[in-house]
Amino acid sequence: MVALSFLIWLPLIFGVFAWISENKFKSSGNWITLISLSGLLIFSIYLGINGTSSLSWEWFARFNIHFALLFDGLALLLVILTIALAMLAVLVSWNDIEKHRGFFHFNLMFSVAGIIGVFLAADLFLFFLFWEVMLLPMTALILIWGHEGRRYAALKFFIFTQVSSLLMLVAIIALALYHQDQTGELSFNLGQLQQLVIPENMQFWLMLGFFIAFAVKLPMVPFHSWLPDAHTQAPTAGSVLLAGILLKTGAYGLIRIVLPLFPSATMEFAPVAVTLGVISIIYGALMAYSQTDFKRLVAYSSISHMGFVLLALFSWHEVALQGAILTIVAHGISSAALFSMAGLIQHRIHSRELGKMGGMWASAPKMATVTLIFVMAGIGMPGMANFNGELFTLLGSYQQFPVQTIVASLGIVLSAVYGLHLFQRAFQGPPNVDVVDLHMRELVFTSLLVVALIYFGLQPHIVLDLSSETISSLMQIAGEAHP
Repeated sequence: MVALSFLIWLPLIFGVFAWISENKFKSSGNWITLISLSGLLIFSIYLGINGTSSLSWEWFARFNIHFALLFDGLALLLVILTIALAMLAVLVSWNDIEKHRGFFHFNLMFSVAGIIGVFLAADLFLFFLFWEVMLLPMTALILIWGHEGRRYAALKFFIFTQVSSLLMLVAIIALALYHQDQTGELSFNLGQLQQLVIPENMQFWLMLGFFIAFAVKLPMVPFHSWLPDAHTQAPTAGSVLLAGILLKTGAYGLIRIVLPLFPSATMEFAPVAVTLGVISIIYGALMAYSQTDFKRLVAYSSISHMGFVLLALFSWHEVALQGAILTIVAHGISSAALFSMAGLIQHRIHSRELGKMGGMWASAPKMATVTLIFVMAGIGMPGMANFNGELFTLLGSYQQFPVQTIVASLGIVLSAVYGLHLFQRAFQGPPNVDVVDLHMRELVFTSLLVVALIYFGLQPHIVLDLSSETISSLMQIAGEAHP
């Protein structure tokens, strides 16, 4: 299905168009990017309505590398999330970018193309290519349009991701060579590589190469230290993409590659991975409470929330896997929403420090109300999307790892502590500063985020239906590995 490749090429084409247009007509880049993303969203939904589709072109025949794409329910879900949050990134930074505006829109769309490529790739070499492609424009977003410590943050982000990516590349090459030994030809195709018979000791080391790369992006303690710096120094649009989408590529890699390719190794490694997930949950929550910077607090909360995803995935339980995917979607929306509010406040008072806020409810009641809703979503209030993900995660994980799950549940209590602490410091108490309330454009996109969080909170079956095929496949693989 040739049209499937347009999901990758169109963002690049429109990104170049927005770059050229912005250099000639000021502010045209905003409209071109927003309209093209809207069209891309409609196009992806249209492709999704037609059901699972795939594409495979011979690329490097000598090495049996194909431009192979797979568009199933899980990919559709994450592609829609990517495009929707990219639209949010444009809206929230509408008036923030003052230099190289055209190049900013190009990098934004370049990031979207790379991320969508990661979600669609059915060939490991192609997956690695898109994994590297999405790194470059995101580094540029931090380095060029970031804040005071942007150079250090961009370099740290690049080094962490690049080093871990090299481990993944080694594992990919080793898998292709194993396929050659067993069948007589190289292969990077995910479906074909699942049929390999790999010795258990080697399976563990190959799994570890992928796991570290994805754990860095997730991020998981102890590979997390790049995230708070990157989030804090990135422009608001960069923070929205990082928290809402880029972290999810790590979780997606675990679901699409690590679990199906190495079921036995992941089951043996599960106690370690689950323990690291629980440590991430508690550590992220405690660090979030200790922060005085709005964006840094939300960044550490992301480490805590993504720990639930790691816990769920390595529990190898159907309900837990459902919880992981629900959490991926819910956290993508709620964290992007909180970073948007942090950006709107910083644009008004030119500071992220909670000590310079306080009492803003008096002058900005609309901003305070939507922020409170986003905080409630983040701490898992029933009726909001995050609640379903955490509930399913804990219910499923408890069946396999009861002690670790009980400890992990403390993270929900701690999230309420740091979430309400954030809101109290910023919006309650004596007024320290008067701020302009939400404008119409800001009120529209924040209201849509509120609707999304409530809608997916009340209708989680939409997410579960789209991901059911992937979860069923994983459970079948688990049954074959350990009947």
